[in-house]
Amino acid sequence: LTEDVVRFRRELHTIPELGLTEFKTKEYLLRQLQSFGIKEIYPVIETGLIAVFRSERPGKTLAFRTDIDALPIKEETGVSFASKHEGKMHACGHDGHMATMLGFAKYLATHPEVIRGTIVLIFQPAEESPGGAQLMIDEGILRDFGVEKIVGLHVFPDFPEGVIASRKGPMMARNGEINLTINGTSAHGAQPHQGHDAILAAAAIIQGLHSIISRNISPLSAGVITFGKIHGGDAENIIPGKVVLKGTMRAFEDEVYETMTRRITTVAQEIAKGYDCTADVEFEHLYRVVDNDPEMVEVLEKVVGECYRETPPYML
Repeated sequence: LTEDVVRFRRELHTIPELGLTEFKTKEYLLRQLQSFGIKEIYPVIETGLIAVFRSERPGKTLAFRTDIDALPIKEETGVSFASKHEGKMHACGHDGHMATMLGFAKYLATHPEVIRGTIVLIFQPAEESPGGAQLMIDEGILRDFGVEKIVGLHVFPDFPEGVIASRKGPMMARNGEINLTINGTSAHGAQPHQGHDAILAAAAIIQGLHSIISRNISPLSAGVITFGKIHGGDAENIIPGKVVLKGTMRAFEDEVYETMTRRITTVAQEIAKGYDCTADVEFEHLYRVVDNDPEMVEVLEKVVGECYRETPPYML
């Protein structure tokens, strides 16, 4: 299967598509699954797929899930199988995930004797732009197939080849996006007293928000607030009337995450008042904590043997 998986990955790497537009990807996946002789293949939402394997031998209903979307990144690797879609690239490994799943599907199709119960393979769109998983759940895939457990994986460059890493309990953090708009009053840079400086307020707000982690969160817990985008003003000598800040927040515990959400709103709005400005605060709550089932991790450890390595949790 190794040669097949390498080929799948390289062919998929050439056709990256963004979330909920993975039409060529879906066609490729469907073509491969059909070539394996799989009888049960179902479309789910516009670009998702489900493949099902059933056995008369008793067993659980297990699902295995892969993401299928790419990122809006221009590829500059120069490899022979580089992206053919300008400005789009499989830069997060989803091509590898799909290739692994196709290899697994081919193995199951050619070795039905290993199957107990039911195996459901989920090809999920729109992981990078959250929504694909929930859309598929809303379509009833977990309920309709009676899924009891789900297995997923992600390639990770921190580990050497041949290592399969996991852990019991929380492994990756809950996360969300922060969108702040600081509203002031524009003025000439030589007459700052005639305006309300949104840039100055934004700078103070960023400083103030970082105190949330050290003063509102227990030192025995973990959270992080990061601002990676700031925009305000169009001229170097004009105080802008508006500044937009965009960032992210992450935590392993819901209580910590909710405290961060509440305090970000309060701190931003109160600091803005001190500069005669206002702050509009919006959040987009993205993914919940990846909280691994201890029983499943024990099974994984037994199955992969010496390849297994326990990993610390990641704030990703």
